[in-house]
Amino acid sequence: METAAGHDEAIGSVTVSLNYLVDTGEKPVTYSNAPGGPRITTHTGKYEKRSVTIYNGRLSRYGFSLEREGFVLVKHETKVANFYDEEEVRSVYYPEIERLVKEMTGAAKVLIFDHTLRAADDATREQKQVGAPVRNVHNDYTEWSGPQRVRDLLPADEAAERLQHRFAVVQVWRPINKPVQSSPLAIADARSLSNEDLIATERRYPDRVGEIYHITFNPDHRWVYFPNMERNEALVFKTYDCGKDGRARWTAHAAFDDPMSPPDAPARESIEVRTLAFFAPEKTAGSS
Repeated sequence: METAAGHDEAIGSVTVSLNYLVDTGEKPVTYSNAPGGPRITTHTGKYEKRSVTIYNGRLSRYGFSLEREGFVLVKHETKVANFYDEEEVRSVYYPEIERLVKEMTGAAKVLIFDHTLRAADDATREQKQVGAPVRNVHNDYTEWSGPQRVRDLLPADEAAERLQHRFAVVQVWRPINKPVQSSPLAIADARSLSNEDLIATERRYPDRVGEIYHITFNPDHRWVYFPNMERNEALVFKTYDCGKDGRARWTAHAAFDDPMSPPDAPARESIEVRTLAFFAPEKTAGSS
């Protein structure tokens, strides 16, 4: 897969504010409304704006990888004509993403289980019944909810077997119309996250209860973004990996206000797809 490095972007970094959780000792709760209307999310908990530097990932001399930083930007063409067409997304885009995640990870099986469309424009959200960019720094799965998602989605026997081996939650994010010039996505190098920064937050849906991590501020966080992402580019990143051998396990991320956005920048429209990537059992020494 070709990595996306073809843009000549002069801006090396931007200094912005990100919304971090303040650890008060109480477990925050996020409420998501029922389907059939715009996705509305409300939160308990205390948040604060902290100034951070976000580096232009297009200028990195070393590139990025899923196992080291936890994310990578790739060139990825799609045959989808209209991302707001649910049937087209499932019939055309899902197979494209399944192939991409298999290629990027080497997984033996990839299961796509969810996608979310987002629009920064109020009128578009109302018309298309989609969510807004998420501005609180977060990671979508936790030590508990990653395995629980496998149990939720697979038959009990298969889930029990899959959980005996390595698996990961891999997400794919991309613009769906014009290049992203406003509300871009910042993502944190997994190596800069400490376990102490991760605060489990209950996520209540109409039909189930999940859990995500909201993130407390740490000056060691190293933030990256890829300015002017286009429709033929995809950001592939991990939000859970059961491996505890030093590989990337989580990638905190959040939308932010880019001070370099032109005044007439189009409002961001994007899609994120969530997948379970299951890996073949590792062979031990002497096995055939």
